[in-house]
Amino acid sequence: MLTSKVAKRYAQGLLDFTNESGQTATVFSEMKDVVKIMKESADLNKFFMTPYIDSKKKIEVANEIFKGLSVSSQNLIRLVIKHGRETQLKNIAQEFINKVEDLSGVQRVTLTTATPLSKENLDQILRSTNLVNADSNFDLKVNVKPEILGGYVLRVGDQQVDASVKTKLNQVKKDFQLN
Repeated sequence: MLTSKVAKRYAQGLLDFTNESGQTATVFSEMKDVVKIMKESADLNKFFMTPYIDSKKKIEVANEIFKGLSVSSQNLIRLVIKHGRETQLKNIAQEFINKVEDLSGVQRVTLTTATPLSKENLDQILRSTNLVNADSNFDLKVNVKPEILGGYVLRVGDQQVDASVKTKLNQVKKDFQLN
């Protein structure tokens, strides 16, 4: 998923602030909660996307929903809404999480398979590639997409290994068309 420039700028500003104030760990945990809430609540997303609801009402609702968060996190949410960027709130929170993980050396790994895999199979795939550093921490996200037919697509940062059956079939088809 591409992250917008807006999300990157707000996240960088928040990271700079939390580093200076020593609140990075607290805000990191809270931004995980913000992402979770925004992912799980379609109604909240629709509410934030509604253009005819004024920002004061959106701030009131956000204050109630996120009242358990630190002052820094609440201020960020209010600022985002006040500037009309509330549709980017989840992206800003996720980008902040990504930036903190990058600083602490956490790799983000996405594995797409046609069917759910066992823990042993996941470990075998991760060990079979040199893209994943087994000695360091990594955040594994597994997607199941039956349309790849079989195999897997492994993405680590900006590198990708596509060992899916769909890709191999498409390559065979392309080779036949050329000959």
